[in-house]
Amino acid sequence: MHLRTLAVALAAGGLFSANAQAQTEIQWWHSMTGALGDKLNEIANGFNASQKDYKVVAVYRGSYPESMTAAIAAFRAGSAPHILQVFEVGTATMMAAKGAVKPVYQMMKEAGEPFEPKNYLPAVSGYYSDSKGNLLSLPFNSSTPVFYVNKDAYRKAGLDADQPPKTWKEFAAAAGRLKASGQGCVYSTGWPAWVHVENFSAWHNLPIGTRENGIAGVDTEFKVNSPAHVKHVEMLADFAKKGWFTYSGRRNEAEARFFSGECAMLTSSSGAQANIRRNAKFDFSVNFLPYHDEIKSAPQNSIIGGATLWVMSGKKPAEYKGVTRFFSYLSSTGVQADWSKSTGYVPITNAAFEAIRKEGFYEKVPGADIAVRQLNYKPPTPNSKGLRFGNYVQGREVIEEEMEAVFAGSKDAKAAMDDAVRRGNEILRRFEAANKS
Repeated sequence: MHLRTLAVALAAGGLFSANAQAQTEIQWWHSMTGALGDKLNEIANGFNASQKDYKVVAVYRGSYPESMTAAIAAFRAGSAPHILQVFEVGTATMMAAKGAVKPVYQMMKEAGEPFEPKNYLPAVSGYYSDSKGNLLSLPFNSSTPVFYVNKDAYRKAGLDADQPPKTWKEFAAAAGRLKASGQGCVYSTGWPAWVHVENFSAWHNLPIGTRENGIAGVDTEFKVNSPAHVKHVEMLADFAKKGWFTYSGRRNEAEARFFSGECAMLTSSSGAQANIRRNAKFDFSVNFLPYHDEIKSAPQNSIIGGATLWVMSGKKPAEYKGVTRFFSYLSSTGVQADWSKSTGYVPITNAAFEAIRKEGFYEKVPGADIAVRQLNYKPPTPNSKGLRFGNYVQGREVIEEEMEAVFAGSKDAKAAMDDAVRRGNEILRRFEAANKS
């Protein structure tokens, strides 16, 4: 190569390198796979293509508990990501980790970015705000459990596919017909503690714990061993004995069993719709959760699940500026509307919800509005506005262990739920002792 040509090439290479180095990289750890993971990557790529200063790198780090554990270890090692997706049961734990996180409202203010918490749906933003209304993490994939029905399986069983069960009594009648028709798996559930304890409580206006389910203070105790809770878990165990209920695991394992056609009914996240729509080869419907009509206050309203994006501390101002820009992009009406329509998650902003409604999407896709309608079915009460228990990742695991013992026939429901409360309260007391302020 001629010396002049070589010099030009090196100069060009140096210029390219300088430009590449000037781009600030933002690490985003998440827990999404399948269609949801694809959509999440699409958002990151869309932001990267929209500007040249920052690059968001989305990294899958396992399930929610796994990614949370990994982030804690990374923080201690000085290598935490900028953004961490944390599921809702980790909220109190993250709020208590003041040295490890940078509150979103504070980051936005320091960056001079316009930020109005009132722009977010109250049912969503209230869950992740402090007592002064300051948003601590950015809502992202907010969901609530809903009831899915395989309409083809209903028709095969001689059931009216357009009249899904509204109550658990109607559910039992349909389950018996489905079983008699030869349906191998009649019903399964994703996230059993979230659906059948946390949302069961809210949907029936029953407390999950004292002190407004922990929102009003860390000196809270669980109340999931009430007669209504015990009776509901007993019902599920009875369904299992009759072959109407098949246990699939603690997370979303049941969703694949539904969209494959194996199970005819499913309760799980509204966010499961992306994978169900992609994979199901049958006609299905999305419906309100069944309720016990003998409980007079039911149905009340369901509560959110899903996750928010927490910002980790110890980063450079330029990096926080990039996170701020990305959060603004993520909350924009077009991005939020597309995310909600594609996944089944609740739109996190009022503007996105209105945009989806005005374009007639909810009329074109029956059931797409079920999550929002169920969350807003009645004004929330202290029992139904959410929960905020310390170390609830472990607390939920205790509840799940006890429920599994009932489903396996090794424990009766009363003893199991009493033990869930006793063991869960021990976890709450340890958290309270460590976070008295």
